[in-house]
Amino acid sequence: MISRQTFLRAVVLGCGGERKVWALLERRTMMNGVEKTNGEDLATEEQLITPWTVSVASGYTLLRDPRHNKGLAFTVDERDAHYLRGLLPPALMTQELQEKKLMHNLRQYEVPLQRYMAMMDLQERNERLFYKLLIDNVEELLPVVYTPTVGEACQKYGTIFRRPQGLYISLKEKGKILEVLKNWPESNIQVIVVTDGERILGLGDLGCQGMGIPVGKLSLYTALGGLRPSACLPVTIDVGTNNEKLLNDEFYIGLRQRRATGQEYAELLEEFMTAVKKNYGEKVLVQFEDFANHNAFELLEKYSPTHLVFNDDIQGTASVVLAGLLAALKLVGGALADHRFLFLGAGEAGTGIAELIALEISKQTKAPLEETRKKIWLVDSKGLIVSSRKESLQHFKKPWAHDHEPVKGLLDAVKAIKPTVLIGSSGVGKTFTKEVVEAMTSINEKPLILALSNPTSQSECTAEEAYTWSKGRAIFASGSPFDPVEYNRKVFVPGQANNAYIFPGFGLGLIMSGAIRVHDDMLLAASEALAAQVKQENFDKGLIYPPFSNIRNISANIAAKVAAKAYELGLASRLPRPKDLVKYAESCMYSPVYRSYR
Repeated sequence: MISRQTFLRAVVLGCGGERKVWALLERRTMMNGVEKTNGEDLATEEQLITPWTVSVASGYTLLRDPRHNKGLAFTVDERDAHYLRGLLPPALMTQELQEKKLMHNLRQYEVPLQRYMAMMDLQERNERLFYKLLIDNVEELLPVVYTPTVGEACQKYGTIFRRPQGLYISLKEKGKILEVLKNWPESNIQVIVVTDGERILGLGDLGCQGMGIPVGKLSLYTALGGLRPSACLPVTIDVGTNNEKLLNDEFYIGLRQRRATGQEYAELLEEFMTAVKKNYGEKVLVQFEDFANHNAFELLEKYSPTHLVFNDDIQGTASVVLAGLLAALKLVGGALADHRFLFLGAGEAGTGIAELIALEISKQTKAPLEETRKKIWLVDSKGLIVSSRKESLQHFKKPWAHDHEPVKGLLDAVKAIKPTVLIGSSGVGKTFTKEVVEAMTSINEKPLILALSNPTSQSECTAEEAYTWSKGRAIFASGSPFDPVEYNRKVFVPGQANNAYIFPGFGLGLIMSGAIRVHDDMLLAASEALAAQVKQENFDKGLIYPPFSNIRNISANIAAKVAAKAYELGLASRLPRPKDLVKYAESCMYSPVYRSYR
């Protein structure tokens, strides 16, 4: 054991000496296939542990380290052992009582952004209590830490910014990105969520202020998927912004210049991806988040063969929507191949969902992918995507250009195509009008309507509109949450096609199997695993997704199916394969329960 005096002497020696001590203190081993980096991670919940990185310094430091701070939950013995006497009021409080108090306080705020800021403050001072609160109250707090509130937080990030929660890599760091990565205090990173802020939710270019998205996503990776907080790294690539409002905002925290494009942009991303692999190894998962269409598809296509990469907007959205469709078959009948799909929106989300549906139909029917794509039609800003438009289409839209006469608007497309499923991924609110919903209802006994655009203000229609205009016949799900709706003396509970159902468990499955690449079959496996979690009691309420209250169990089942597919495809490096992958996934999950310090 290193003494307090030895530690303090090393600190006095300066940065080099301090780093040597941190290296000496760090313990690294493998536990349940997921790499752990300190004594706290290695111990069981019943074991006494030493908060190494702080106990040797001072109690004052311990109270300001979010990973180890327990506030009033420090016992009398811990207060004596770790120099905390006098630094805390005399009262003792359990984690459960702290949680009760905080939930009471949060519910007093009437403005969602105030709740968001209160949660961020908690995360910065007491990490375990933050995750305990989020896990135990996930249905209430998910809209606070993620969509829709995170959208407003990103818009106002410059104003509410207090302390950095991730790495900011701008054009000023070009040529030094590997050095910048080494400035991050954790060396054992398992998942990186990265954005360039150009297409934040349905809010457009928010530049550097898009950091709220990676921070929020990684909070869910821990709360819902069980990855250790210390293994998660949020990154914002700042290449400027074309948002005039931000460029003229005195509180804007990013580069004040127009967005870099072309070779300059490509070189910065290439340096970043190369540095990530060099610093963290082959198995670090890089999740691309909220990149604009023109970059999102290119980055995924470019780095999929060489890195473990995943685009949540393209692949995660597709997987969660496919899961909802598979589950909905029990309500509407037939096989997936029996249905016709019409999309409003042909960007990364729309085309990603369409492709995964086509892949699943191809898998089920053994029909060629080119044939199964013909069951799916897309409408963009210029109307129905048809073969006569093929020459002018972006490359990712071309597979969906089928033979049909031109059709301008969505309503005319619904009448022409007669879809059984209507999916909105346009990022434009109020586009599923009364006439559109009524047309869907005239064609189908139970029209399946998915209004997926986020945040709530950008949703193609509300739950109330969908149920009212369809006279209670629609099966509805949305991207952002809506409250239950009463229509004709019956209560309808709208489902939420939230990516949070998929990406935490998907990421855990990749990491616990040591996967080195992402394969489309893994996405199909995740969809099928999620659909299988929907129970009859959920169907009885019109739901096509299971409740979030059981999300950790759902994530464990998704992780198990994804890992199984990785082993089957020969893409897993963690050997031997565990016998029970669900139990293995559960054993890998981070627990937010306070640890006892010796």
